[in-house]
This record gives sequence, C-alpha cells and structure tokens, in this order.
Amino acid sequence: MKFIFDSDSWQEIFGSIKKSKLRTAITVIGVLWGIFLFITLLGAARGMENGFDREFRNLATNSIFLWAQQTSMPSEGFQRGRQLRLKIQDAEAIKKQVPEIEFVAPRNVQGVFGGPPAQVKRKTNSKSYKVFGDYPILDNVNKVKLIDGRFINVSDVDNERKVCIIGEKVVDELFEKDEKPVGDYVLFNGSFFQIVGVYKERTGGSFESDDSIYMPFSTFRKINNTGDNIGWMVIAAYKDADIIEVEKDVKTVLKRRHNVHQEDDRAFGSFNFGEAFGKITGFVTGIKFLTWFVGIATLIAGVIAIGSILLITVKERTKEIGIRRAIGATPSKIKGQIVLESIFLTTIAGFLGFIFAGIVLMIINSTTQDIDFPFTNPTVNIPIALGAIFALVTFGSLIGMIPAQRAVSIRPIEALREE
Repeated sequence: MKFIFDSDSWQEIFGSIKKSKLRTAITVIGVLWGIFLFITLLGAARGMENGFDREFRNLATNSIFLWAQQTSMPSEGFQRGRQLRLKIQDAEAIKKQVPEIEFVAPRNVQGVFGGPPAQVKRKTNSKSYKVFGDYPILDNVNKVKLIDGRFINVSDVDNERKVCIIGEKVVDELFEKDEKPVGDYVLFNGSFFQIVGVYKERTGGSFESDDSIYMPFSTFRKINNTGDNIGWMVIAAYKDADIIEVEKDVKTVLKRRHNVHQEDDRAFGSFNFGEAFGKITGFVTGIKFLTWFVGIATLIAGVIAIGSILLITVKERTKEIGIRRAIGATPSKIKGQIVLESIFLTTIAGFLGFIFAGIVLMIINSTTQDIDFPFTNPTVNIPIALGAIFALVTFGSLIGMIPAQRAVSIRPIEALREE
C-alpha cells in the first residue's frame, strides 16, 4: 500500500494522464455519464412517486365513488330504464353488511351534475358557488385541508346548524384583504350561515376546488328539501381489503335493496379509485425497476469502458513498462500504479457525475413547481448515491486488475523490443 502515498507513483499517473488527454477524457466521460444517468433516473422516479403521493395524500386510496343510474334490465315487475336514487339508509346498510368497509360518507351537492350553483351573498358582493352537504366522516375519507377554523362536526349535523366552511377563492371574492372570514356570515337562500372554517384548494379526484362551500348534511337537506336522498357516496375500505371485491359486494347489497336484477351492471355507477391507484402504484414500481436496471447497466458499461481503455493504455506503454521492469520496478508496484490510476479516474468521474446529476435534479424541481403534473422533489438518498459511487470505484479497481496483470505478465526483454 506504500505506493498510494508515493509521490513518484502519482507523478507517473499524472504524467500518463497528460500524455493521453483524449483517452483520459473518454474514460472520465464514460464513468461520469453512468453515475449521472443512474442518479438522475432514480431522482426522476422518486419525483414521480412523490408527485402521486402529493396528489392523493388527502384521499383514502382504497376507496370507491358510487352513484345511482338507470336500470338496464327489468326486475321484479319493474321495467328497464327506471331511475334509481340512493338513500341515506343505503349508506347505513352497506356499512353494516360489508365488513371490509371502514367508512361511508354520503354526500349531496348543489351546482354539480348539471344543477345550478347556489347564490351566496355578503354585503354588496354576490357570487355563485358549489355547495356540498356533508357529514364529518368525509374528513376521514377525503381530507379537507383547513387553513383556519374547523370542519363540520357531529353537533352541527344533529342540530342542523347554519354553519359553513368556505374555500380560499370564496374568501378572495367576498372579503377584503384585512377581513377575517371565520366567525363572519354569508347569506344562502335568505338565511345567514356562520363561517367556521376556511380550506385550501384540494387535489386528488375531488369535485371541490377552492370555490366551493361545505355545510352540514342535515342543513343542506333542510334548505334544499332533499329528504333522505343522497347524490353519491364515498366508500373507504380497510387497507388490506380487496377493493374490487368490496365494490361487487356493495353493489350486490344495493341491487337487493332497490329491486335491481343482480346482473344489471348499469344500475349503479362507480369509480374504483383503489383499483386505479393500484395501477398507478404498479406503474411507478415498474418505472423504478426500469430505472435501476438501466442505471446499473450503464454503470457496468462504464466499468467495462475503463477496463478497455486501460488495456489500450498498457499496450501503448509496453516499452515504458519494460524499461521500468529492467531497472528494478517490481510487478506489484507496476500493478498497483495501474489499479491506482483506475481508482483515481473512477472516483473523480463518479463525484463529478453525482454533482452534475444533483444540479440537473434541482433545475428539474424548480421548473416543475408550477406545472400541474404529479412530480415533485426529485431526490436520491445520499447513501444510495454514495453506494453507487463506491460500487463503481470497487468494480473499477477489479476491472483495473485485468490490464495490470497483463502489464506484469510482459517479460522485460519482450517489452523492450516492442515498437
């Protein structure tokens, strides 16, 4: 190991590098590109994974959206084409009869599905907004991100309180900048509602944006005279439940309750978010696997390139090696110098690739902040990045043994005859 700290060995290495600048540049670029591509691809895959997590973090991923439609088959004396309506009792029934279900959130809305939005007034300002009638359980299956105040509670529903939660856009349009909305009032259909909370814009499959308003389900039912009807429901199953089977069981229960033929697949519409999220997760997993495969293959290609170029170096320096052997240089010193050169070039190229990849990922992150695309924070764990560099250096050392062994296998007299 003395040759590592031997100034003569380093002088010879730097001298060799200066003599073959093009060869050295090709070696460094090959290894640099391998590390750069590996880290950049891993970071991009992580950015996509983080983006999907951000989009859907407020929504129970093992969930179903379900609504009533028209029947497509006659059943028990009823003709086809019958318009069905979901009832609040349906939500209670499926919660009791399907044990895999964790939460059921019945919902009503004004201003979606073709209906006119609600006219909301405050002082001299008047705007139209979507209004949702909800239970507190909604916050468990479709998280509402509050920035001030609170969400609907059980007492609000039980007492049919005239309270509401409004979005940021509603605040901007109905209030002045220095006014505090929580505790103030807005006018619905001739009745004043107290604002108890303000929320941020929502993502991840919701009908709501920041121009929507929530109120207690019972209050919505009273002012809109909807009775026991509900517009749709959000159903969240336990994490280990088969969401596809849960959907089938729920529809079986509903068909039985509404006298619908069990083979009628059009009577109830649904969107199985759990199934869709599973496909998204599988896609991201596939991307990560492909990234590792391409990255490792690129690293291996870089290592092989090092070995090939060092073999060429040994061929070019055959006469020089013969002279050194003739004047007393030991095989271990010659071998060590070639391996050390391999380690040196690999290490330098590896860290340069790491730095360039980090810069590129920072640029990508800054340019995608304002884009409506599931991509954010494309990072790579430092241990993984350093592990990749260490593996590259290790393999570079091992591959350097091949030309090193070739160098010491050349007999001095034969090397001196080399032209």
